[in-house]
Amino acid sequence: MANWVYPLGTASDGKWDVSLGTSDSTVTVDGWAHTGLKAATLAPGAAVELSAAPEERIVVPLSGSFTVTVDGGSYSLAGRQSVFHGPSDVLYTGIDKAVTISSDDGGRVAIATAPAKASYPTRLITADETPVELRGAGNCSRQVHNFGTPAALEADRFIVCEVITPAGNWSSYPPHKHDEEKEGETSLEEIYYFETRVAPGLPAPEETDAIGYARVYASDERPIDVSAEVRTGDVVLVPYGWHGPAMAAPGYDLYYLNVMAGPGRVRDWLISDDPHHGWIRQTWEGQDVDPRLPFTA
Repeated sequence: MANWVYPLGTASDGKWDVSLGTSDSTVTVDGWAHTGLKAATLAPGAAVELSAAPEERIVVPLSGSFTVTVDGGSYSLAGRQSVFHGPSDVLYTGIDKAVTISSDDGGRVAIATAPAKASYPTRLITADETPVELRGAGNCSRQVHNFGTPAALEADRFIVCEVITPAGNWSSYPPHKHDEEKEGETSLEEIYYFETRVAPGLPAPEETDAIGYARVYASDERPIDVSAEVRTGDVVLVPYGWHGPAMAAPGYDLYYLNVMAGPGRVRDWLISDDPHHGWIRQTWEGQDVDPRLPFTA
């Protein structure tokens, strides 16, 4: 069976903390074809480069600010202190373009990718332009930054967003799937890149192991059974199957970057809920969104 869980360091390559599913990835995953992710930690003044390739990319600052050079043009991405401090500027680069990412003060950056053919222009999406959605209610409340969804970005193949879940809440819930091309559902593989932190104001000791949990399980005869502890820098791949919840353990806020694409209908995110748990959506009616949201700078 293919490996679907990559703790920090298990998918590294040179300067990259994570390199999975991209045109130059050295870690290969059987059956993985439609999405990719790279992540790097840059010292002050350092840079990483991506060669031109038939894949579209979106550059997402995780912490710190960056300058991105694409086709001779330079773009300044005003970043953020951390992924828990609201949206960041992001940059869509299009396809077949070499990219250089640098940072004067250092920081961490992620690049979502997908093999693509159609060409769309490079576009800077600022933090102020990023659609922020508060999804769910009660202890299923979470915050979604929809900078790479069809409503916000013209692109060829992928759908990209990020989700912040307050400590103790459940996200990617109720469990759902998008692994068939049929009416009301699209076939999309999905990447989850995670970060965790101690929730603000808690008297945690210095050496604290901030954790969350991720669940993926079979929706048909194809075998998959993931129940994983996740920490900052960990990646979980979802090739098919029911997935959710992504759980923010009490005391620890949870972030994940989602990258989705597939072989069928272009950029449609249509899902089916696990019929055992879909009813839970009805319970959100009349409940308030968690007052800890939104997370902002």
